[in-house]
Amino acid sequence: MAHDHHEPQGVALQDAARLTLERSGEQWTAMRASVYAALSGFAKPASAYDIADAVSRSEGRRIAANSIYRILDLFVTANLARRVESANAYVANAHPACRHDCIFLVCDACGRTTHLDDDRVTGGVRDAARAAGFQPIRPVIEVRGRCAACAVAN
Repeated sequence: MAHDHHEPQGVALQDAARLTLERSGEQWTAMRASVYAALSGFAKPASAYDIADAVSRSEGRRIAANSIYRILDLFVTANLARRVESANAYVANAHPACRHDCIFLVCDACGRTTHLDDDRVTGGVRDAARAAGFQPIRPVIEVRGRCAACAVAN
């Protein structure tokens, strides 16, 4: 079954992320807030280097990508961000209070990534893994192709 979510944006999304992180027992520091603001400001998946550049500009000082990676790892663990494996990039989770598996549709032409929630599909992947004697932890489902806009343009 597909999920329907209220997806906060802007300050409301940052507040939802902060509350989710704090509920997980972590602190919402100024640096974490800056990283989340930068991440949620990208229209498509962003690498740690993209985020480090954005945070460096906003902070007025150089921020190393390895610092960003540590924060992104925490964000993925806390459900604030999702990693788009095939792009080695990250997207802000638009509904951080809800835990479930995601499906990403990745456009090979423009890079735009659409996030879908469909528990029927992801549950089927988990069931198939278990039937094969495998204990799934985090299914990664990515579909590469062309988004509607790029498909029409060609």
